Amino acid sequence: MDISSSIKHLTKPHSPLRSDISFSASLSPFPLHSHLKTKPAPPNFRILAVALDPQELPKSSPQRLLKELAERKKFVSPKKKIPPKRYILKPPLDDSKLAERFLNSPQLSLKSFPLLSSCLPSSKLNNADKTWIEEYLLEAKQALGYPLEPSDQLGDDNPAKQFDTLLYLAFQHPTGERTNARHVRSGHSRLGFLGQYVLELAFAEFFLQRYPRESPGPMRERVYGLIGKRYLSKWIKVASLQNLIFPFDDMDKMIRKDREPPVKSVFWALFGAIYLCFGMPEVYRVLFEVFGMDPEDEECQPKLRRQLEDVDYVSVEFEGRKLSWQDVAAYKPPEDALFAHPRLFRACVPPGMHRFRGNVWDYDSRPQVMEALGYPLAMKDRIPDITEARNIELGLGLQLCFLHPSKHKFEHPRFCYERLEYLGQKIQDLVIAERLLMKHLDAPGRWLQEKHRRLLLNKFCGRYLRDKYLHRFIIYDDQVQDKYEHNRRLRNPATTAVQQAIHGLSYAVYGKPDVRRLMFEVFDFEQIQPKPV
Repeated sequence: MDISSSIKHLTKPHSPLRSDISFSASLSPFPLHSHLKTKPAPPNFRILAVALDPQELPKSSPQRLLKELAERKKFVSPKKKIPPKRYILKPPLDDSKLAERFLNSPQLSLKSFPLLSSCLPSSKLNNADKTWIEEYLLEAKQALGYPLEPSDQLGDDNPAKQFDTLLYLAFQHPTGERTNARHVRSGHSRLGFLGQYVLELAFAEFFLQRYPRESPGPMRERVYGLIGKRYLSKWIKVASLQNLIFPFDDMDKMIRKDREPPVKSVFWALFGAIYLCFGMPEVYRVLFEVFGMDPEDEECQPKLRRQLEDVDYVSVEFEGRKLSWQDVAAYKPPEDALFAHPRLFRACVPPGMHRFRGNVWDYDSRPQVMEALGYPLAMKDRIPDITEARNIELGLGLQLCFLHPSKHKFEHPRFCYERLEYLGQKIQDLVIAERLLMKHLDAPGRWLQEKHRRLLLNKFCGRYLRDKYLHRFIIYDDQVQDKYEHNRRLRNPATTAVQQAIHGLSYAVYGKPDVRRLMFEVFDFEQIQPKPV
């Protein structure tokens, strides 16, 4: 039997401990036990390195490189985030390219319908847009009750020719597939910007005529109960439009914050498109027939509150019955009517206002107010008595516009400017929205919304009236007059309300063109006219 062993000990204490032991033995009939004695390590012995695992990854291995990279990232300072592309400034287009882009834009194609033209997409629809139209547009038209033929076949003098394009834009909400295309994203947001004010005005006119004795507070609650954002999903489902908004998701299983913004955006844009192509009567049809809204539904009833007793008369056409949406949508004033919207005027100005005719305000203040506002407008009436009757009613309406609630409201709830103010607020919202859309063709809806908000801030709206020195004609109760005239926190909301009531009266008597005249020529809401030195 041969036993050979080689044992090497490292004498240096600071070198890694290593032992190479090898045995070579021939066959033996008995087991071999070897006892090796090693010296204990000295007390100051330190291990500074450990031998690497022989199965370690080779240097060129990609896994090893990834490990090293991960280790390095822990100690290297993080890099600065690159700004998103939309914030990187691009060089402006030169004049020729800019002119070519605007001249080829569909927004400049319709001279006879400037508002409709301004809501068309900023560039022509491409193949991806046409694919969506081919796949889904017929379903949308069928759900809304429109003929399935392409609208392009209609004549150029018919605004409904553009309905297919606008209906396509209405369904391209910000979380959809096509929202990355600039002309689609901007077109949808502009339609939604217009549609919200169309809906507000439609319900204001409807409820003012349906409930001729009610104050605006309960009416606002009714409107919210029908088109508040938490209720819109229900109407979309009634019309079976949810698959067009969420083609890959079940709307009922989505959480509110994911479901409500797209639904609200599509709902508003849809009514913007309908208003542009078919007008306000079609808005009522879609609201009450397609979506099935019921103004008597329990969910949209206002809160129970103590009501002031209304002992005054209402106009004969409202007495003893509630107008339906068909009555409001199909109503056309007779040819010799005193006003542009006679029934709306009767709903806002009670017949009892004639008791104020010939009072001190009528003789002293009314001529000055009418002169400042440019009233009465020259009208071509076949019968002179019609002109005279209109001017009398206009004077009584103006007195109602300046009649503060503190004066007569507790005895006669409708003898104040509140109902005219509610109507005027909605019509001025729509008029300024239309103005901004036609003025800023390339602006997206969010920018227009902010511009709209800044133009109509309460402190500005009342200031325009005060600049004309019309606030001195407001009729307050004697007990509060001094407070309102010297406390701006009370005065400013009151002057704003009078301003809006004047717009409401102007809309009822002369129509929307006169509201534009008052806002942009008399009061200069945009503040662009030169001021007298």
